[in-house]
Amino acid sequence: MQKKSHYWLLVPYIRPYSRTIFTAFLCTLVFTVFWPILAWLVGQMAKYISAGDVRAIAVLAGVAAAIFLVRGAAQYGQDSLMAKAALTVALDLRKQVYTHLQKLSLSYFEASKTGDLSYRLTEDIDRIGEVVNKFFHDFVPSVLQLVVVFGFMFYVNWYLTLAVSIVAPLMGVLIGFFGEQLLKFSRRSQNRISNLSSLLTEGLSAIRLVKAFAAEDYQVELFMEEAHQHRRSQFLAEKVKALQFVVVGFLEAMGVIVLFLLAGWQISEGNLTGISFISYLTAVAMLIDPITHITSDYNLFKQGEASIDRIFEILSVQPLVEDKVDAIALPKVTGKVEYQNILFEYLPNKPVLKNINFIAKSGEMIALVGTSGAGKSTLVNLLMRLYNTTEGKILIDGINVEDVTLKSLREQIAIVPQDNILFSGTIAQNIAFGKTDLDLPAIEAAAKIANAHQFITELSQGYHTYVGERGVNLSGGQRQRIAIARAILRNPGILILDEATSALDSESEALVQEALDRITQERTVFVIAHRLATVRRADRIFVMEKGQIIESGTHEELIAENGRYAKFHAQQFSMQAQS
Repeated sequence: MQKKSHYWLLVPYIRPYSRTIFTAFLCTLVFTVFWPILAWLVGQMAKYISAGDVRAIAVLAGVAAAIFLVRGAAQYGQDSLMAKAALTVALDLRKQVYTHLQKLSLSYFEASKTGDLSYRLTEDIDRIGEVVNKFFHDFVPSVLQLVVVFGFMFYVNWYLTLAVSIVAPLMGVLIGFFGEQLLKFSRRSQNRISNLSSLLTEGLSAIRLVKAFAAEDYQVELFMEEAHQHRRSQFLAEKVKALQFVVVGFLEAMGVIVLFLLAGWQISEGNLTGISFISYLTAVAMLIDPITHITSDYNLFKQGEASIDRIFEILSVQPLVEDKVDAIALPKVTGKVEYQNILFEYLPNKPVLKNINFIAKSGEMIALVGTSGAGKSTLVNLLMRLYNTTEGKILIDGINVEDVTLKSLREQIAIVPQDNILFSGTIAQNIAFGKTDLDLPAIEAAAKIANAHQFITELSQGYHTYVGERGVNLSGGQRQRIAIARAILRNPGILILDEATSALDSESEALVQEALDRITQERTVFVIAHRLATVRRADRIFVMEKGQIIESGTHEELIAENGRYAKFHAQQFSMQAQS
């Protein structure tokens, strides 16, 4: 269900620039007051033209030129000041939304489409900025022009003006009706373009898989289906706008015809002169442009309403994981970790982890093994507070992780994931990810420990080599070693290795494993692995099944028990022997 949008939500973002907007408004007043003067000058010039008074015409032309010069300067001031204010409002809003997104919990992003969020941060906010600009730069001046010109018309002949005013309420009702229809179709169109953006993001990020499965035609078909739906909803909005301009234009034309009939009658009655009617007719012509602008702006405002809905929908989402009011900074940790009676549920009454109790001593290596979905990754995600526990608590050095700030907690934990993400930028920037300063000696030292220094120095620009999006121009082993260097540079007290070697060839695995042997010294380590060869030297191995720890011990102890771990080991040994 769509929430009702309110433009007053933008007031806090506009208020800091009220002085700039007020100055722009003063400029608006300057060039607006000249409209009736110009209408009067046209009538006077018509009078002197009919009399053949060239000197008077020249004087009036000079006055008109001076007026246009002053108006032009005032309009430039208004336009430039409003553009500056509107663009800054959009920038502030974009910053707040992006900052807010960074604070939201992982679960929000798991349920959201990346392409849709990208569209909201770009197109929707640009549209809101355009609305702010249009309101002060175009809509307000147009309304003022209507008021001033109507006042002049009333002064010239109130009877004619009263007759013209009868048409205005009807036009207002029609504009409001068309605006509501346009809002409905605009919301539909913007949802479609968000879906289209999401489809593009997914398809292009997985282009290797698309090509590997010869699914190019399939992707094009999906894309075109969504594109056709977007075109259809966009076309409906354009039809509404086209019909609106036809209806409003027809009313304007009928109004002009009636105006001539009434003017003829007023002149015959002696209530209006021909010269005055020329000035009056000029003023009527001055109404057409602001009415057109108001109609167009109203359409834009209705489309902008849909964008405001979508932006403030994000801002209304509250993070599920956040700092307590009295949260403290976590001191430098020794690495002792304790899980006490942990229960965790993504959905009510559907536990993913239950009855988790253990203590990891400082400097101990804990290995987590089990089938997919057993809860291994969830267990370490709770340690980083990517989610909050449903019940129980996790302690680091005796301090509850929920009592410390997220920043101080996560700064002392590093993770080397299976699918390593590299960002567009240099290798040095990727190793120092999250740090604003590039300490090249420290980066090189971390790379040497990670067995990455040699291949980096062989690249064209060394540590300043630019890597493409997601690091696609590097091998899997190279990306993994950069990820290890990134973890080393943080010098964490706690290290998480999530399937860090599972996707590598034997040569790359040997280099990565050697790097991991170095980085795991003198810190508490959690290892998640399917390959049991990588967990042999763990101090303890936890075998997980259906969210519980069903076995615990060293490799030799678990083999001797001949339980689930021993079966896993036998299966892998058998598969390796067959290969």
